[in-house]
Amino acid sequence: RYEPTWGSLDARPLPAWFDEAKFGIFIHWGVFSVPSFGSEWFWWYWQKEKREPYVKFMEANYPPGFSYEDFGPLFTAEFFDPDQWADILKASGAKYVVLTSKHHEGFTLWGSKYSWNWNAVDVGPKRDLVAELAMSVRNRTDLHFGLYHSLFEWFNRLFLEDATNAFKTRKFPTSKSLPELYEIVTKYQPEIIWSDGDGNAPDTYWNSTGFLAWLYNDSPVRDTVVTNDRWGAGSICSHGGFYTCSDRYNPGHLLPHKWENCMTIDRRSWGYRRDARLGDYLAIEDLVKQLAETVSCGGNLLMNIGPTHDGRIAVVFEERLRQVGAWLKVNGEAIYGTKPWRAQNDTATPGVWYTFSPKEGKVNAIFLNWPGSGTLELAEPRAKLGETQVKLAGYKELLKWVALGEKGMIIALPQLTPQQLPCQWGWTLQLTDVN
Repeated sequence: RYEPTWGSLDARPLPAWFDEAKFGIFIHWGVFSVPSFGSEWFWWYWQKEKREPYVKFMEANYPPGFSYEDFGPLFTAEFFDPDQWADILKASGAKYVVLTSKHHEGFTLWGSKYSWNWNAVDVGPKRDLVAELAMSVRNRTDLHFGLYHSLFEWFNRLFLEDATNAFKTRKFPTSKSLPELYEIVTKYQPEIIWSDGDGNAPDTYWNSTGFLAWLYNDSPVRDTVVTNDRWGAGSICSHGGFYTCSDRYNPGHLLPHKWENCMTIDRRSWGYRRDARLGDYLAIEDLVKQLAETVSCGGNLLMNIGPTHDGRIAVVFEERLRQVGAWLKVNGEAIYGTKPWRAQNDTATPGVWYTFSPKEGKVNAIFLNWPGSGTLELAEPRAKLGETQVKLAGYKELLKWVALGEKGMIIALPQLTPQQLPCQWGWTLQLTDVN
């Protein structure tokens, strides 16, 4: 049994499925999807920081005295079709999904008995959005279902009172945050608890170790659940399950601990923004590059989309997800279930990232630019004459190659028209019998 101490909890082995999955989808959805302006931090920027664009937006579009709570009934979700979402998630090639059950605004997407009249069953959609998506994902896909949960809430009176007392009192975690966590685990049995938002309070205030000990010892998901590292001030990148370290974390080198790069397709926001321009969205080339870099360095990629207040996944997000899925159909063997190789990227040719498939004993070289010369130089693999074989994923015939002395090789790529290429936006060479 795990003790409620970091020493004991950090020693728990991460369930194997998480490292094998490599790729997940993050979904930021909540009352912030109603103004859908600027950022999912809309309430904070408008009321607390009084940032000019937010104040002006409210003055121009809403009557005086309109409060953030007034957005609640406008979060309607009338087009939310959980089966359709599940089908898009499946088509993306992702192996897990993480939904914001509650963001820093405190609004819960399930009918929480600890969030009276500020939840999706009492206000707005009048539906249990967490239950509906969980059911569709489990019935229609093989994705693991996970939930994001914010520990703190910006404007909750109990939290603000505890903060004023320098967190010597614990009214908020004992009456709100912790009961919610136990509630979502017992009710929805998520296989990922993605914690966030410590409000600068230590893990002792949140009783994070007590909750995690229960989660790992006695909860209905004790054997399969994975957790991140955001469990109180100072725990990020040092305690918990996998490390996130910071938003959009992509170190570019191998890390000794399992980590995740959580990033957004809209580079400026996690929630949906009506004011987004096309250039704000990452192109599919950028996403493939992020996936290859992240996985080669031992990480998972958690790619975020923000649905609309009425429950739609915007077409631009759907297109990106389906494009990644199409790429993974051809190159998935270089991603799923792989381990980092001895080299993460090539030293001779930029834009080449390596992974290793342990079962097949294959080295995968993912290259992001098709060379104009028709040949690709790799400095890292040590090829063996008469033994090493090189294949292009999605192409039948073996490729010709020559060794470069002790280490390195030049590979002749097939001459293909754009229509004949096995995929776009990055390709995989599979090398067998290399040292």
